[in-house]
Amino acid sequence: MSPWSWPVRVYYEDTDAGGVVYHANYLRYLERARTEGLRQLGYSQQHLRDAAGVLFVVVSCSLQFKQPARLDDLLEVRSSVLLTGAASLEFVQDIYRQDDAPALLVTATVRVACLESASYRPCRLPASLRKELT
Repeated sequence: MSPWSWPVRVYYEDTDAGGVVYHANYLRYLERARTEGLRQLGYSQQHLRDAAGVLFVVVSCSLQFKQPARLDDLLEVRSSVLLTGAASLEFVQDIYRQDDAPALLVTATVRVACLESASYRPCRLPASLRKELT
C-alpha cells in the first residue's frame, strides 16, 4: 500500500487549558488515519469484523513529540505500513501542522495485531487485505 494522508482540524475539545493538544489525543488522530487508510482500500473496520471475522488491536506504540499542535491548527497525519506479519501490521505515522510553515509535530510507530472477533485470539490477516498492504 502506498503511503496515505488524512487531515484533521484541532478543536477546542482536543486541547488542554493552555490551548495545546492533550497528548492522548494524538493517539486518536493516528487511529483515525489508520482506519481511513483501510477504508480507502475498501475495508471498513465493521466490514472486517462482520464479513471476515477479524478485528485489529493496538499492541504497542511509540510516540515522539517534536512540537505542540494548538487550537484551530490544520494537521495532516501521514501513514505507511512498515512491516506486514502473518497476524500483525506495523505502521509509521507522522503528524504535521499544515500552514504557511509546515512542521513535523509527532512521529509514531504503531503495531497492531489481527484477532478473531469471536475468540479474541490472534489470526492471520485476510489474504485479500494482506495482498493490498504489501
